Amino acid sequence: MTREDRYEQAGKTAVMQNVHGTISFLLAYPPFNQMEHAHLAWLVEHAQLRFYAAGEHILDPQDGPVEQFFIVKQGLIRGERLLAGQQETDTTFEISTGECFPLAALLGERETRTLHLAGEDTFCFTISRADFVSLFRRSLPFRDFALRGVSSLLDQVNLQAQQQASESLGSHYSLDTGLAELTDRKPVTCELDTPIRAAVRLMHEASVGSIVITDAAQRPLGIFTLRDLRGLIADAATDLEQPISQVMTANPSHLPSCATAFDAAIAMTSKHIAHICLVDNGRLTGVVSERDLFSLQRVDLVHIARTLREAPNLETLIALRSGIRRLVDSMLAHGASSTQVTRIITLLNDHSVCRVIELCLQQEGDPGIEFSWLCFGSEGRQEQTLHTDQDNGILFTCHDNSATEQTRQRLLPLAKRINQALADCGFTLCKGNIMAGNPELCLSAPEWAERFGRIINSTTPKNLLASSIYFDFRVVWGDAGAAERMFQSVLKRIAGNSLFQHQMAQNALMHRPPIGRLREFILARSGSEKDTLDLKVQGLGPFVDGARLLALANGIANSNTLVRLQALREAGVIEPLDADAYVEAYHFIQLTRMQQHQQQDRDGRALSNRIDPDSLNHLDRRILRESFRQAKRLQASIALRYNL
Repeated sequence: MTREDRYEQAGKTAVMQNVHGTISFLLAYPPFNQMEHAHLAWLVEHAQLRFYAAGEHILDPQDGPVEQFFIVKQGLIRGERLLAGQQETDTTFEISTGECFPLAALLGERETRTLHLAGEDTFCFTISRADFVSLFRRSLPFRDFALRGVSSLLDQVNLQAQQQASESLGSHYSLDTGLAELTDRKPVTCELDTPIRAAVRLMHEASVGSIVITDAAQRPLGIFTLRDLRGLIADAATDLEQPISQVMTANPSHLPSCATAFDAAIAMTSKHIAHICLVDNGRLTGVVSERDLFSLQRVDLVHIARTLREAPNLETLIALRSGIRRLVDSMLAHGASSTQVTRIITLLNDHSVCRVIELCLQQEGDPGIEFSWLCFGSEGRQEQTLHTDQDNGILFTCHDNSATEQTRQRLLPLAKRINQALADCGFTLCKGNIMAGNPELCLSAPEWAERFGRIINSTTPKNLLASSIYFDFRVVWGDAGAAERMFQSVLKRIAGNSLFQHQMAQNALMHRPPIGRLREFILARSGSEKDTLDLKVQGLGPFVDGARLLALANGIANSNTLVRLQALREAGVIEPLDADAYVEAYHFIQLTRMQQHQQQDRDGRALSNRIDPDSLNHLDRRILRESFRQAKRLQASIALRYNL
């Protein structure tokens, strides 16, 4: 018997002497915790236990096609590879207890492209490539994991988040549900010349809150709702025998029946409506109401949006905003993703900002100056969570350049009043004074263009920091045309300025993901932040900064990080598989951050982006670590692209 044979026999004996313990160990880690017991027992029956001393090579690209599948029982595996443009190998990943490798090489029947070595004394369960193939065929959860990797685990994480949020709600409703599934009745319709009284009678008989006015081809021409009826009844002079066409809302909002509940929620919330027509190939096929949309457990998006937008005074607006925090729990329970929730939060925040501006105009008096309210940072990217502060400015129109300063001075008292009112509503005042009440941020369109030009042409540390704030902007209130035209010229300047891009790339590498070669996570070592890491700065920051740089360099105007990544994918700037991995990593970090904010709010604690990884379960820790690695990969690609 050879030495290798003796090792194999001893390894099999070690496993078979503790079958129950081995199965119990595997059940603690995905994907094994999802597998049928019979398949798990089969895996254990064909496994052996191997020991590798610290520094020992386990898999080497020079060894040829991989012949073993490994599951780490104890210890640490490091993956090292020589990246393009580097002189020394870099640790591209670490594999710890409960994780397995090398899936891609086994599926591709090829050698591994990365050197795998023991980072410390390590024990691994192994099975042969033939047994791996057999297990792949037998077990659906194992096959799904082998094909999709960490992506398959996100399904478990999302379900876990939904279940946690549902504990007090008891709902399993999903915002990804197709609208066709929510409509089980034929839409109530009438013709243009139908009297109002007759149309209302049809609504009453069908117990619906709306009637759609159609032509002979069933094309929707208008809609009439109970809300419209209340307005008519309040007017005693209304003639209920006049045609419905005189009081209907023409060109009703519509979506295809294949759209999702989330699409309808966004449409209703944005337009302050409670009914959406379903139209396929030009024909009306159904109507979805706010009540239909959230029939199992209502998420009052439309109600909250409408009441925010119509709040009679600031005190009422402040009280209404308390419902947003409860809404987040409810949305997560309904299966909303972190991106959907942040988009809704941003949308409701936009409604709040607009109403604050309108109320302040009523109180202070309209200055008679055309202006737009700009937002920057996370609100500009439409990525706000419950923990947010103010980053805003004003762009005003001044037809006489000599009167620019005078116009600014007329607007500044109003801007400061708005900033304070927003602070009263929970939008913390910006410590860096990046607010419209700052004279440096209350500018005419030419002044904004000049300010952006200075940022691009003079790459000082201050200007680079400014680029990471002001280049994520959009218009929340007022005419967007002037701002959008100005920013198109900014994009052209950036595309033609390689030095500025290079400096932005350096800036994008400042905040490194908190993982290192020797430790699972790099944590703060002292002070009140001891043993924690920053999910926003260290986790989301690399994706936000990287996507901004590449988007601006390639003429992409949209400020949302995920939209930027998708646009870069479509433009061929980022490889599709890389873009998908970045998106998934961003989703998970944002979800973790959001769940922490929800728990902090329930506990009455101040909202913070810092987290102790030890507070997470094994699955969340594992995916968080992988998400940080994706951030590290994005930064490495930027460093290579800009020779940094």
